Amino acid sequence: MTYMTRQQQAVLDCIAACPGGCATAMALADRLRSGGQSVGLTTVYRQLERLEKQGLVHKLVTDEGACWQYCDCHAHRDCILLKCEVCGAIQHMDCGHLGELYQHVLQQHHFRINPRRTLFYGLCDRCSGEESS
Repeated sequence: MTYMTRQQQAVLDCIAACPGGCATAMALADRLRSGGQSVGLTTVYRQLERLEKQGLVHKLVTDEGACWQYCDCHAHRDCILLKCEVCGAIQHMDCGHLGELYQHVLQQHHFRINPRRTLFYGLCDRCSGEESS
């Protein structure tokens, strides 16, 4: 287990408490400051980079900019993120079947997928129900 500083733990706890476990660095800095933490935006970015290297958060680069997603299954390699094209919700998914897909793509198509940076677009349950109505 890697040593975690107080600031790093505060950033991790903050992102885990965010709705959907996803937030921008600015939103995290604001949230931490409103909670009484004395933290700058540069520090939040630095801590997010360290947390990403440890596999505790995913970094997402979307049309709206960069955000980070809490990852509670950092010991697994078969997780991805799903983004709803209607409401914008991002959800974390860990599924053993993804490993089979990664192996297939590697062996048959000679391309190595980085699961830590994989984002699938589609419709969440709520939005797909609204579209079919």
